[in-house]
Amino acid sequence: MKIFISKYHKLSKKNIEEILLNFNSIGQSFFAGKKHRRNHIKVVEKEGMKFNIKSFKQPNYINRYVYVLFRESKAERSFKFAEKLIKKGIGTPKPIAFAEETSKGALTKSFYISEHLDYDLTFRDLDLSIPGHEDILRAFTRFTFKLHENNIEFLDHSPGNTLIQLNNGDYQFYLVDLNRMNFKPLNFPERMKNFARLTPDREKVEIMAEEYAELIEKSEAEVFKKMWYFVNAFFINRGKKRKLKQKFKSLIGKK
Repeated sequence: MKIFISKYHKLSKKNIEEILLNFNSIGQSFFAGKKHRRNHIKVVEKEGMKFNIKSFKQPNYINRYVYVLFRESKAERSFKFAEKLIKKGIGTPKPIAFAEETSKGALTKSFYISEHLDYDLTFRDLDLSIPGHEDILRAFTRFTFKLHENNIEFLDHSPGNTLIQLNNGDYQFYLVDLNRMNFKPLNFPERMKNFARLTPDREKVEIMAEEYAELIEKSEAEVFKKMWYFVNAFFINRGKKRKLKQKFKSLIGKK
């Protein structure tokens, strides 16, 4: 197994090897559900600190070779993107290491290790009926603007992928699930499309559009129109895909 360790931490290679070799029997699973069947995240304590270890599902047959010969694995991308984010002053749990195991020229296992971060909320938890949550939503919008200004397109900008620390009103945001990112200047439509996965709640989108309009010096109406267009397109398309998937399951007798 090849292991690449970050300069941000001094966890020894020996300790990392021990963690990965015993991955199935140590630590505590961080979540369950459908995603759990794809990737598996565990929280492991070592040398008095907690770490998150993400074990990526083995790629399909073709990608097992693609990730060795032509493209960086999801684990390597997560690691490198975390280092890029930190250099740009963007919050993310500190990267510790990534590891890859190959057999006969194909990727069989890959892991990404980062520091475990305690947090209070994610975007999914925001409820405008709760005092203070609108302020958090506006701060989140400013954080997204900061990403865009730093030429960061976070392709998985979805409700559970930004961890929020409240800090008595000094909100801090940390990106997770990092393997899909582009680093490039973003035009206005690309910026608006980056909000598409977050929520179909019109009131939240109106607030985000109002806040973003002040930052980008465009009219609130123009920002909302474009943002709402991409939100609608995404959730309508997702609904269609889910109906087709359910119909297919019904046809084959699977619940």
